Amino acid sequence: MLNYNNLDNLFLLIKTLSKSEKRNFKLYIGRIKKNKEAKFLKLFKIISKINFYNKKKILENTPITKKQLSNIKAHLYKQILICLRLQHNKKYYDLKIREYLDFAKILYNKGLFLQSLKFLKKAKIIAKRYESYTMLLELIEFEKMIESQHITRSIYSRSRELSIESKELIEKVKCNNALSNLSLELYDLYLKVGYVRNEKDKIFIETYFRTNIPKFNTKKLNFYEKLFLYQSQVWYHYIRQDFIMCYQYSYKWLELFNNHKTAKKIVPVSYLKGYHYLLNALFYLNYYSKFITILKKFEKEVKNNEIIFNGNTQILIFMYKYTNQINKHYMEGTFLEGVKKIIPPLLKDFNKISNRLDTHYIMIIYYKIACLYFGSGDYKNTIQYLLKIIENKKKNIRKDLQCFSRLLYLIACYDSGLDENMYQKIQSTYKFFIKMEDWDIVQKKIIYFFKNIGNIYPHQIKGQFQKLKDNLIKYYNHPYEKRTFLYLDVISWLSSKIENKSIENIIKEKFLKNKNNIV
Repeated sequence: MLNYNNLDNLFLLIKTLSKSEKRNFKLYIGRIKKNKEAKFLKLFKIISKINFYNKKKILENTPITKKQLSNIKAHLYKQILICLRLQHNKKYYDLKIREYLDFAKILYNKGLFLQSLKFLKKAKIIAKRYESYTMLLELIEFEKMIESQHITRSIYSRSRELSIESKELIEKVKCNNALSNLSLELYDLYLKVGYVRNEKDKIFIETYFRTNIPKFNTKKLNFYEKLFLYQSQVWYHYIRQDFIMCYQYSYKWLELFNNHKTAKKIVPVSYLKGYHYLLNALFYLNYYSKFITILKKFEKEVKNNEIIFNGNTQILIFMYKYTNQINKHYMEGTFLEGVKKIIPPLLKDFNKISNRLDTHYIMIIYYKIACLYFGSGDYKNTIQYLLKIIENKKKNIRKDLQCFSRLLYLIACYDSGLDENMYQKIQSTYKFFIKMEDWDIVQKKIIYFFKNIGNIYPHQIKGQFQKLKDNLIKYYNHPYEKRTFLYLDVISWLSSKIENKSIENIIKEKFLKNKNNIV
């Protein structure tokens, strides 16, 4: 697998270009005759052909010397970005605003104040249409400077109008920034620590949310302010494990886009995230029928190209499509079917974009795959994918994901018969939980069970499984202890041991029994 951080930036940029973008770049460069034989164009052609960045191959196939390569790469990189900016200028409203602002500044510096104001007016119309208040404030501040320093023959009240408009915008931007900051900070907390683990965590997150959410009038909130508000509420309730509230706010999140159709094209990433968190909430609530309805709607929009497809959305569509398809098989207990239907296309698509996935996404995919294999009884592949998480030394992997990967690893090793050095594995897991300060009652009981299992006679094992199940099931709906069951269906695993059935059959029977009553 390619590591995004170790790849050459120019190589990555060229590999993300579409056919039309490559064609457009060649036309852009070809407008100047001498460019046809330029070294940077030859560099572009050779990098377009190779699958991996190879400095030696580049130097062998171009008239570029080793000393020249760095500068030519920098020049090519800049030219590609300039070309992309020109090509997508009409597609992205913020690029058009920036273009008009650039024109306004050029005209202003030439003393053509009235012409400069005309371009500012055009830019403001676009900024207002898309509720881009930060950019609008920048435009107004520039307009204020022109009006205050130069004779523009504008009406007398214009300066006062600009001052009032500026003050109103500053208040809007303040509210917008406060809500976006809260959303971002809560999301960061969610990624770092996952769910609340105890009363101390609960008090902290509730106090943090209450003291950081700004005062606002819901009726006066614009699209982005509502979006940041709903996002903040979703992260907040996720951390608190209140999935009913998560469902309600993720539904509002998605409905916001349905009421602002153009927003789907402007911020498609946020639209996709809304879909994902709605599906996630339904999964944790075990609301199967609604989950299937929303998943089909999502897949239909993707298939019909109703969601803008670019480098960012490609990654999210990959993540959300496969994680939720896997979740569907978890709910149904159809693990073997999931392995056959999902794993081959997932790995094929994964190899295409793995160099652009961050570590967090990669580890989530590995854990989902490991759980699917575990449910199907394939412990070899379960262990293989769990080790990819356990052996990863990156610091930005969620602590909860690391901890529960180790717990499932112990279970998979036990079930597979690979229980040599089991004591060392248990000790390693125990130390890791202590180090991560992620140590609750359910986890302790599972670890202690494995520590003592070597001292149990074979005829007593089933009874010990029953005893552990009876002990754990008491915590199934506990406000903090239940989080283990969100990551790992340990109750179904214990039931499979007690009843001498596969985990797949245990979950499938439970699903079929309750299918009509799942809410």
